[in-house]
Amino acid sequence: MKYMTDIILLTPLNRINIFLRHLTIERRTIKGSLDAYSCKHAGTDKKLSLSLENELLDHLGKSLDTESSSPDEYLIRRSSRKTLIYLLLTLHQMYPDCYFSAARTHEFFTEESWDSFKQIFDVYMLEASQEWSRENEGDSLPETLHKALDEVVKVSECEIYSYNPNSDEDPFLEGGAIWSYNFFFYNKKLKRVVSFRFGCLSAVAIKEFQLGEPSLEEDEDIFDDMDIW
Repeated sequence: MKYMTDIILLTPLNRINIFLRHLTIERRTIKGSLDAYSCKHAGTDKKLSLSLENELLDHLGKSLDTESSSPDEYLIRRSSRKTLIYLLLTLHQMYPDCYFSAARTHEFFTEESWDSFKQIFDVYMLEASQEWSRENEGDSLPETLHKALDEVVKVSECEIYSYNPNSDEDPFLEGGAIWSYNFFFYNKKLKRVVSFRFGCLSAVAIKEFQLGEPSLEEDEDIFDDMDIW
C-alpha cells in the first residue's frame, strides 16, 4: 500500500484532519484522522500479501476439516480474500511496528453501509459537528465529510468496513480513550482505501494515566455530560 500524496485531491480530507487534530470540548478531546492509500504494492507489500494469503488459506483449510464452521470462518469463504488482504495491508501501513495476523484480525472487520456509518458518526460526533458548524458558517460536517470522501474514493462505489478489535489488541486505542471507531472505505475500481479513525479522550483520564494514578470516580462524571443516545 502506498500513502497518497496528491495535494489537490486530498485537500478536502486535510481540511477535516486539521479540524479534528485536537478538538477540545469541555473535559474531552475529540481526535480524528483521514488517510488515503493506493492499493498498488510498494516496498515489502508483495511478500506480505503472499504471506497473508497463505495464512488465510491455511486457516480456511483447517476450518473445513472440522465438523462445523464458525460464522467468522464462513465469512472468509464468502468474502473476497483480496479485499481482506488490502485491509490488512492498510493496517500494516498505518502501524508498521505491529503484525496483524490474517487468521485472527479478519474477525474484527464488519461490512457496513454508509447509513450505518453515518448513524454512528452522527451520534458520537454530534458535538464535533456542532463546533464545525460554528466555525464554518453553518456548514454540515457530515455533508463535508461525504463530499471529501466522494472526491477520493467515490462513496457510492465503496465497500465500507468497520474495524473493532478487542481492547488489548487495538493499536488505535490511546490512554484515556472513552470510545473510538475505525472505518475503511475501499473502492475496488480505483484501487484506493481511505481509513478514518475518530475517538474521544478524557482529559481527566489522560492526566491520571500520565501520573499513573487512575481515578474512576472523576472519569465517570464525564459520561454525564455526553450527548450520546
